[in-house]
Amino acid sequence: NQRRNEAGHVIPAPALEEFTKSLPFSLTGAQTRAIREAIADMASGHAMNRLVQGDVGSGKTMVAAACIWAVCRAGFQAAFMAPTELLADQHFRTFSQLLEPMGIRVVQLKSSMSAKQKREAVERLALGEADLAVGTHALLSEGVEYPRLALAVTDEQHRFGVGQRSALAAKTSSPHVLVMSATPIPRTLALILYGDLDVSVIDELPPGRQKVETYAVEESMRPRIQRFIARLVDEGRQVYVVCPMIEEDEDGSLDLRSASEVYEQLRTEVFPQYRLGLLHGKMKTAEKESVMEKFVSGEVQILVSTTVVEVGVDVPNAALMVVEN
Repeated sequence: NQRRNEAGHVIPAPALEEFTKSLPFSLTGAQTRAIREAIADMASGHAMNRLVQGDVGSGKTMVAAACIWAVCRAGFQAAFMAPTELLADQHFRTFSQLLEPMGIRVVQLKSSMSAKQKREAVERLALGEADLAVGTHALLSEGVEYPRLALAVTDEQHRFGVGQRSALAAKTSSPHVLVMSATPIPRTLALILYGDLDVSVIDELPPGRQKVETYAVEESMRPRIQRFIARLVDEGRQVYVVCPMIEEDEDGSLDLRSASEVYEQLRTEVFPQYRLGLLHGKMKTAEKESVMEKFVSGEVQILVSTTVVEVGVDVPNAALMVVEN
């Protein structure tokens, strides 16, 4: 409870209609409830420490955007930290499109930027010429200063230790903290794991989102699945194929189909007519991002990947994920 009693920057609760009237869509009841809970926390005089939990596609980013908007319009700064550069890029685009028309100045900070780009972003933050910094753990680098930081948002809690959360918090005196997670955890367990967090659950999907259907099938179904993949790709959709191991182990005792092997087989024998991509943890960051960008842009139709495939990467055109073993 120590966190709950820490004094926090008082962010006057704004009229939410001001935020929603400029959105191209309307918020769900669950999103509005989560935003109101967070805004009440930030207006209370105590440091907010809230976990927003909801399925992929339930609209957690909009909750973060509303909190960032409330903080920046009160004259403070916010930081949004994503676990990978790819997700940081995606959030940077989303927040720029959404918040810049509302007068919020957004900068990006990530390790792959040139020294000059980093220096410019850091200067704008230090001078208060930028309101929101979006990035990876580069946001925590030495020399990055936030003179008016009042809100830290982190994406996918399990990829960010408590250490990184406090490192961001150390950049200012008790900022409000919002943590977003798509990992479904029962409320009772959430209280044990994140005892210091209040929990908001987004339990409804925006209109038009279909429920995800999951099926377990046997090897005998493979020809049918391959026909199903071909049908989807021919319709212009995209497909993920996820494999648990990167390469065959030495003695072959672990008969898990490795990603590189599955990729070669699909590329040469099964789907030679389609464009395939391969993604695994041993690739360099730049290679991974290039493959993922090709999948996002539609250039790669079937992505064969190990479990490093990004949580939360937005590829609305991907209609199927096949998980091997």
